[in-house]
Amino acid sequence: EMESKVSEGGLNVTLTIRLLMHGKEVGSIIGKKGETVKKMREESGARINISEGNCPERIVTITGPTDAIFKAFAMIAYKFEEDITNSMSNSTATSKPPVTLRLVVPASQCGSLIGKGGSKIKEIRESTGAQVQVAGDMLPNSTERAVTISGTPDAIIQCVKQICVVMLESPPKGATIPYRPKPASTPVIFAGGQAYTIQGQYAIPHPDQLTKLHQLAMQQTPFTPLGQTTPAFPVLTVAGKQRSSIVLPLQAVITMSPCICPGLDASPPASTHELTIPNDLIGCIIGRQGTKINEIRQMSGAQIKIANATEGSSERQITITGTPANISLAQYLINARLTSEVTGMGAL
Repeated sequence: EMESKVSEGGLNVTLTIRLLMHGKEVGSIIGKKGETVKKMREESGARINISEGNCPERIVTITGPTDAIFKAFAMIAYKFEEDITNSMSNSTATSKPPVTLRLVVPASQCGSLIGKGGSKIKEIRESTGAQVQVAGDMLPNSTERAVTISGTPDAIIQCVKQICVVMLESPPKGATIPYRPKPASTPVIFAGGQAYTIQGQYAIPHPDQLTKLHQLAMQQTPFTPLGQTTPAFPVLTVAGKQRSSIVLPLQAVITMSPCICPGLDASPPASTHELTIPNDLIGCIIGRQGTKINEIRQMSGAQIKIANATEGSSERQITITGTPANISLAQYLINARLTSEVTGMGAL
């Protein structure tokens, strides 16, 4: 993602910077009929891509030579300031809030950005006048962290320049799992082979493919829920016709349903895997107040249990339960923690 093409002119390198934005901010960047983003692309010379999807958050990717990236950032920062000024003309607030941007940075580069004892981030704050904060936790299901920058547009531009220099000097280590915002999901429940999504107090029949997947999953299931031989689910007829588009009160679905399962249960069966870890390395997997192990659980989707230390034993047992994919991801993340500890990178 980050090709170094250092030219004679100093820092003119192709870079990719990712920004995390809320829907309203994205709307402001796109503009009416996409005019604003088109103008930003043309004037800055940077590639600006906006992630698809019905998500509360979107990823805006800016790629190009560093000078093009700085121009694009300047245009975004000034656009956000304009939005703040416009919103204030209708409000009674007197103090102007700062412009805020959120970068998404591989966690393996955050140590260099913070610097020894926080020295680098302090230097960036003092020299640019911008506020910079690096999130302590990784973004869900990724190995990236959010870096929040706030201040005047000029302070933000200076700050981004310094962050780019750090990112070029310390490329990411190992593979990065990029953060992908999740769609705004509505829960799905299943009643007698039909899938429903919840909207307010009502259950609305869900598109067919989910129902088919669920039926397939039910055929693979060796037992029938609650010991029934067939799901007790009445056929709904309206004016003599079977109707699939009936909107049911939520209570009705719950009382008719022999099995209410959140989400799709067409996942492979769970299995268990055991690992033994030396006592002196268990701390780096658990992390301070369990932060690392919780991160690994969240990212892998596996259940992870660490046995209590037994007297006379120099090892601890770790039990991982989940789908084969969950287990292999959990093992990979545990190994990555151990490797970073053994090679002295555990502080990152």
